[in-house]
Amino acid sequence: MPKVVDPARRRQDVVAAVWRVVRRDGLDRASVRNVAKEAGLSAGSLRHYFATQPELLAFTLRTIIERIEQRIAAVPSTDADPRDRAARVLNELLPMDAERAAENHVWLAFTARALVDPDLRALCEEAHATMRSGCLALARSLAPESDTELEADRLHALVDGLAVHAALHPRTTTPDRMRAAVSTHLNDLHHRATHSSA
Repeated sequence: MPKVVDPARRRQDVVAAVWRVVRRDGLDRASVRNVAKEAGLSAGSLRHYFATQPELLAFTLRTIIERIEQRIAAVPSTDADPRDRAARVLNELLPMDAERAAENHVWLAFTARALVDPDLRALCEEAHATMRSGCLALARSLAPESDTELEADRLHALVDGLAVHAALHPRTTTPDRMRAAVSTHLNDLHHRATHSSA
């Protein structure tokens, strides 16, 4: 009797193989053949799910975006202090554990590739717009009387900068330091907003 394969599960297994190849060998080595080998499949079997490398890479990037969106959606919206919820949301975007560090590593590899790959660029631009919109919503909840467009830019830049530093300098940009940077920034924003409206 032929083995029944769950296509959704198989795609996630392939995505995990892409992550391993990218982290170990770099994005340029994430060919259909190399990823198939990493996943324990033949190239022909993998092509049943992803016909081309661009399709495989786009699905992998989309998966990262969806994982982040799911984590943020799971953050409760009942925190009494909007700074607490903002901190929890922003911390979900940062590599606070080994799994999210791997995700961040792969994401940064993809964003560099997006500079020369139109398909990946479109996905990165979509993710950027979503992130910018989320930062703007947080700025409006924290400091509605401020220049919320500017504050959204600052929040976005803070998170992006911390993510890059954590990938390149993980010994100094630790989870505790990232949490402290986010908390300090949000407290500063709250303080300035409170005093400017007083």
